Amino acid sequence: MIDKKVVVVATGGTIAMKYDPEKDGLVPACTGEDLAAAVPGLGEVAPLEFIQFSNIASPGMTPQNMWDLHLKLEEVLARDDVAGAIVTHGTDTLEETSYFLDLLHTSPKPIVTTAAMRGAGDTSPDGPMNIYCAVKTAASQEAVGMGVLVCLNETLHAPGEVMKTHSANPATFQSPWWGPIGYVDLDKIIIRRKPLNVLRFAPKSLTARVDLIKCMTGSTRDYIDFAVSQGCKGIVIEGFGRGNVPPPMVPGIEDAVKAGVAVVLTTRTPGGRVLDVYGYPGSVTDTRRAGLAMGGEISAAKARLKLMIVLSEHPELATDRDALEKIFDI
Repeated sequence: MIDKKVVVVATGGTIAMKYDPEKDGLVPACTGEDLAAAVPGLGEVAPLEFIQFSNIASPGMTPQNMWDLHLKLEEVLARDDVAGAIVTHGTDTLEETSYFLDLLHTSPKPIVTTAAMRGAGDTSPDGPMNIYCAVKTAASQEAVGMGVLVCLNETLHAPGEVMKTHSANPATFQSPWWGPIGYVDLDKIIIRRKPLNVLRFAPKSLTARVDLIKCMTGSTRDYIDFAVSQGCKGIVIEGFGRGNVPPPMVPGIEDAVKAGVAVVLTTRTPGGRVLDVYGYPGSVTDTRRAGLAMGGEISAAKARLKLMIVLSEHPELATDRDALEKIFDI
């Protein structure tokens, strides 16, 4: 057992829910202390401190919630008596919150996010073991300097790579193509690799609205024009394959860029980069000529949060395609 504390920051999610017969479904019911009390041996890992940040289902998590959570975590981790922190969260947006926190996290002390696919009152809930492994990781020397880690099923993932891959199975969190970065064993934390090319930012507040538009067969410029009319500072477009889009979208992209809106292109595939390898209308070559920036290989949801953070700190980059590509295509 270490001397310094691990702070458990509870935000809600299925991990903190129980079945309510009146509502005929799982609802928020447990505090962070309740969750910890259901984990045998947890108090032998490290002294614990609890913060009930919220108790909401993860679809209710907003970028502003994530920003406020970031501020609270950095405040806690600045204390000399704290070794690390864990965040209990819902699974639906866990990958987004984890990635958002990692983009802003500068302390060497670890933040470990965790969740559960089964409610606290279900048969064989997965939350207790996930919490145990998360606390064990946050208390370890191996996690120091690793930024934010996502911990479920005794497995550790990088926020930029992990995604929820199944709507119900407890083994839902995977890192396609790259795999986990480590795991939690009985006696210690095993780290097998460290993610490369991780950029971090330090905006003073979250100010930039960024919208996300998913390409569909037959898409036109309508949603792009609407986003611009609503005053967004950036747009992330989720294209097909290498990032190609329906040709009718291209004039809307060009006009958005001319209006000073940053447009970043991602792919709907779970692996691979956006790249200008085709030359037909709607190809990445075509949209890049219109001023759009290639977004690398992160998901559209994560690219949206990253662009939001980037433009909040550096609004001038909205009109600098090359600078945006250096930030995204890494």
